[in-house]
Amino acid sequence: MNSLKEILEFRRAVRHYSDQPIDAEVVKQCAEEAVLAPTSSNMQLYEMYHIVNKQLLAQMVPACLDQESVETAEQLVVFVTRQDKYKEHCKALLAAEVENVRRNSPPKKQEKRIKRWEQYYGKFLPFVYARAFGFLGWLRKGLALGVSLFRPMMTQVSEGDIRVVVHKSCALVAQTFMLAMAEKGYDTCPLEGFDARRVRKLLNLPYGTEINMVISCGIREDKGVWGDRVRLPIEELYKRV
Repeated sequence: MNSLKEILEFRRAVRHYSDQPIDAEVVKQCAEEAVLAPTSSNMQLYEMYHIVNKQLLAQMVPACLDQESVETAEQLVVFVTRQDKYKEHCKALLAAEVENVRRNSPPKKQEKRIKRWEQYYGKFLPFVYARAFGFLGWLRKGLALGVSLFRPMMTQVSEGDIRVVVHKSCALVAQTFMLAMAEKGYDTCPLEGFDARRVRKLLNLPYGTEINMVISCGIREDKGVWGDRVRLPIEELYKRV
């Protein structure tokens, strides 16, 4: 497979895997490639938990509602959101962008560009991603709605809105991972049917994390793909305006 179209056509949601083993190092390589996916403001508020331990894989089966795609999987990768790490990531990204400016910007423009990043990662994003039982979200929402009366302004800034942003970014990474796996000839299935509390306990995840998606991995059996791919007509999904 070389073209993106071939990779997309190969990738299917596989419900039953063969007992053919897959290389954990190749799966790790796919995770490394998935890191190249974009995330909102480059915040990268996610983690990937690559499960290869057979005992843990067996424990994940009931936590994922006894789905065959998990029961027959050779490995699993669990994608987790980490909004709780926003301060740590803001600090690291600010330092990286300041260094980026010093390496790549003309000397006369460096001070202005560094100040812009200091405002963005040092003040704005910590305020946007902070949580306080919904109260900060309402404050942000009120401020944004007020500003939007006078100029265009993003108003999706409640705590629920930002939670959605974090999950969307994590999903971009998960999709990139599945395409990387397909390029290697490996199969996957994205799963949202799981008991999040039990999965969090099995992985010993800290408070503040959320499960975005569980992706099973392996080599498909013929019966693992449920018939032809079904998609709605493009005319119903694509609108040119």
